Amino acid sequence: MQPFNPWAWRDPAALAGGYDQTRPTEEPQDRSEHDGPDAPGPGTPVDLVGYRVEATDGRIGSIDQASEDADARYLVVDTGPWILGKKVLLPVGTVDRVDHLERVVHVDRSRAQVKEAPAFDPDDFGRPEYRQRIGAYYTDSYQQS
Repeated sequence: MQPFNPWAWRDPAALAGGYDQTRPTEEPQDRSEHDGPDAPGPGTPVDLVGYRVEATDGRIGSIDQASEDADARYLVVDTGPWILGKKVLLPVGTVDRVDHLERVVHVDRSRAQVKEAPAFDPDDFGRPEYRQRIGAYYTDSYQQS
């Protein structure tokens, strides 16, 4: 098993579209009654800005910004009133799955883990030390999960 890399997608196909993001042990859900917009087809680039973000135990906010930088893929999540408007940086390695029909990104962290994460700092983000601190926080929480 490869070591956890917080800055890499665990399932790159989640970003590329597709109608149902299921695991091999799951059967696709019947979405015949879905009245929202169709999900993008496989291979279609997807902009995740505006998607809702769900932790393992509830909603944490919505995606304000997403990056595809080769060395640091991340999502900036606006937590809204839940944490008094705090924005958090979630490395894409925390993404468990993406439901494009419902426009929801599921992360494998609890609300408490996200709440305790270092705040997003747009001024410091370009500094390697800041990214290392964020990466270390999520790597440590991954190993404790």
